[in-house]
Amino acid sequence: MALKVELKPNERIVIGNAVIRNGDTRSRLFIEGETPIMREKDILSASVADTPAKRIYFVLQLMYLDKDVAAHRNAFIALVDDFMSAVPSAWPLISKVTDQILAGDIYKAIKATRALIDYERELINNELRHERLPEDSSDGHKSATA
Repeated sequence: MALKVELKPNERIVIGNAVIRNGDTRSRLFIEGETPIMREKDILSASVADTPAKRIYFVLQLMYLDKDVAAHRNAFIALVDDFMSAVPSAWPLISKVTDQILAGDIYKAIKATRALIDYERELINNELRHERLPEDSSDGHKSATA
């Protein structure tokens, strides 16, 4: 069964080692065979991989597009170890990612990593929000030292 992909005008897609750019009109492709395929919106560049979870996504993307898990295994393990040391509460999300890798489905592991990126964003936003709160005393009023 072929994979049907609809591309917006000028949208790009990676199929195997080739980047394909659509023309000025919407088009539909039917792709048959076993080759890595990623839409432009799902591709993360190295410069955008600026957080630990995004770096995990980036390494998984390399595994998928290169069709070579072994070449990127050590980088993946190191990134996950660092992430888990900093955020042990992310274990259920990391577990889903690693389960997909062990099952041999790197694309599903990439998709599962999106939840990890969202969780990381939540944690960062929550931390920033708490850092900006004024110090208060036990009676609910702002302290004189703040």
